Amino acid sequence: MATSLRSCKMRRNSLAVLVLMALWEGLASAQQPARKPEIGYVYPAGAQQGSVVNVVVGGQTLAGAVSALISGEGIEAEVVGYDRPLTAGEATRLRQRLEEAQKKLYPNARGLGLRRGEQMRIQELAREAGITDDQLRKLEEARRNRTDPKRQLNPQIQEQVSVKIRVSSNAQPGMRELRLHTRLGLTNPIRFFVGTLPEVAEIEPNQVLPDTAIGDRLPVVINGQITPGDLDRFVFKAARGMQLVAAVSAREIVPYLADAVPGWFQAVARITDKAGREVAYDDDWEFRPDPVLRVRIPADGEYILEIRDSIYRGREDFVYRIALGELPFLEGIFPLGVRRGATARAELVGWNLPTKTLSLDASAPGVRTVSVMPGGPRCSQTSYRVDNLPEAMEKEPNDTTRAAQRATLPIIANGRIVRPGDTDVYVIHGSKGQRIAAEIVARRLGSPLDATLTLTDAAGRRLAFADDCTDPTAGLITHQADPWFVATLPKTGAYYLRVADSQGQGGATHAYRLRVSPPEPDFDLRFTPASIALRAGQSVPVTVHVIRRDGFKGAVDLALTGAPEGFSLSGARVPEAQDSVRMTLTAAPSSEITELTRLTLEGRATIAGKTIRRTAIPADERMQAFAYTHLVAYNDCLVDVTGRAFTRPPTAFDAESPIRIPVGGTATVEIGRIAGPLVQSIVVELDEPPPGITIEKSEITGSGGTLVLRADPKKARVGDRGNLIANLFIRREAGGPARRQQASRLAPLGCLPAIPYEILRPAATADSSARKETASKR
Repeated sequence: MATSLRSCKMRRNSLAVLVLMALWEGLASAQQPARKPEIGYVYPAGAQQGSVVNVVVGGQTLAGAVSALISGEGIEAEVVGYDRPLTAGEATRLRQRLEEAQKKLYPNARGLGLRRGEQMRIQELAREAGITDDQLRKLEEARRNRTDPKRQLNPQIQEQVSVKIRVSSNAQPGMRELRLHTRLGLTNPIRFFVGTLPEVAEIEPNQVLPDTAIGDRLPVVINGQITPGDLDRFVFKAARGMQLVAAVSAREIVPYLADAVPGWFQAVARITDKAGREVAYDDDWEFRPDPVLRVRIPADGEYILEIRDSIYRGREDFVYRIALGELPFLEGIFPLGVRRGATARAELVGWNLPTKTLSLDASAPGVRTVSVMPGGPRCSQTSYRVDNLPEAMEKEPNDTTRAAQRATLPIIANGRIVRPGDTDVYVIHGSKGQRIAAEIVARRLGSPLDATLTLTDAAGRRLAFADDCTDPTAGLITHQADPWFVATLPKTGAYYLRVADSQGQGGATHAYRLRVSPPEPDFDLRFTPASIALRAGQSVPVTVHVIRRDGFKGAVDLALTGAPEGFSLSGARVPEAQDSVRMTLTAAPSSEITELTRLTLEGRATIAGKTIRRTAIPADERMQAFAYTHLVAYNDCLVDVTGRAFTRPPTAFDAESPIRIPVGGTATVEIGRIAGPLVQSIVVELDEPPPGITIEKSEITGSGGTLVLRADPKKARVGDRGNLIANLFIRREAGGPARRQQASRLAPLGCLPAIPYEILRPAATADSSARKETASKR
């Protein structure tokens, strides 16, 4: 995938507003679409190395898809078709045409007979009415969907784009990101997997008579979809003594569904013998929703694998992949990490493992992946962590304060809750007033441990306790179970840290890493969305999220790195103690950018006198089950820049000189001349403004004007800082005699560069309402 990576100059002075250079009739092409193209699933969701597959991508606003993009090397994709269901109006009009044809050809007939499958007559009527076979097919689909009580209409996934994917024989196995490039811009990314195992796709119907495509071809990956009330069955041959693994990937493919409870396809899988006797069943694996079956085959013969939704729901985005065979299943490793630069081997826990231990690469800090089957399915992999602090291994027995294991700060202790009811106790020596940070990393590395962490003094008095702490960087974990706290020691002496499982569980996979150290303030960054479409010179909002570690509260300044010249950020600062801020990205004014641009943001903060830099990870904010939101990370943020919108880009506003609005008062923003057609009225609206901030007055024409902001004394909060996002519209009066009484329409032009603001106390800024923040045309 071609990308453009060039240097970017940051401009910071004043705010200049330069809108469209287009004729009045051309406004529609410059408008930012109200509905962005979105995709909800791809089926099949993967392919084997060296294969060519045809897949269907489902979503909305996909008309005009021109290309498909898949991350990484060794894989090509081509859009070959587009389809969508009929609207209610289209179906009604087609049916009326059939009825008119029937009155002409069969004046005495009653009803069209669609339900009775009178295909010959219907086809004759269709020819008479000028209706194509494709329209007739869609009409029948509309009837079935309308009359099926199990089927829920899902407009967000009803459009379909057909894509041909070619995977080279040396393509790197693993997860890729698939996007569609449409005339309205890029879609969100969705997961697509490249594997090494042979693959088959289900053939419906397979609910009563099992699908026979597998036969004795094991191992294999099965691809399928669950429709409403569906049960998919596959027959396969297995020999006595085989240690069979069936690992389902469902939520792994589509992590979150906004309009379904619990927010994903909750798969249930089982294996029976030919007589229907159950030999294996699972509806999840530990804390993971996707089930994994493990079974020792009792006798030679045929067996049936079944998969369904737990409550028999179904729709097109209930997509699954099942890795079936005598595959390695890596349940966990111990330890869960290693110090950077150290030599370590991990003990492996699981089924069909080719070795008992595996060397861990400790060359660089961070979360790493280890696999016992290179290029194999997800069940053959797990994660571990490389850190910089000294490390120690837990030594049993250490269940009580008397047997507590001594630890010298700073340290990372690698331990396991080895049996139900087990606890691990560590003793440290601290000084009065000393601050310590204690954190468990377990669930975030795949451990089923639901950890609790307790700090007590020598007398047994509890000084701190933590259970589940949310880490937004672990966006795919819905039950966050790793504890963390910072505590101040009241006096010099011995202190005890106790690790336990809140559910009283334990076992060989219940491993953890316990960090005890002075607080190490730090931060991670995420920014959304992961796909951006805008016109040359236009500004669009992006959101930067700061994940603060160990009490870090400082401001974070953002900058583009490696972007094409002319790209800029406005409002590029996350203020102190805030977790997220919306800012704006402005594209270069040139419309000559023909390649997609990979966008990279870097955050910079000062911590203990040192400048710390962190790269922001692209993400999408996904909704789960109508209510919960999660940050799902991706490898790349891609930007699609299309035709020209501005004569030249607005200048990024200086985050260090915000608009200061006193509570109960106003502040004025002056806007310079707007380039473009002669416009009598421009409307400005704030997009998701903070509490109490409103536009009191807006007087803007093509020659410029002023924007007056007010801070409501009852709603505005003193000390609030951030950015205001202001959308621009041109008022278009309805034309023609028949429309004179109709209301005028607003044609969107995009948004201004983000306007940094600060809410002040009224007494401290008596003259602030008269102050003007001027942004003149350069």
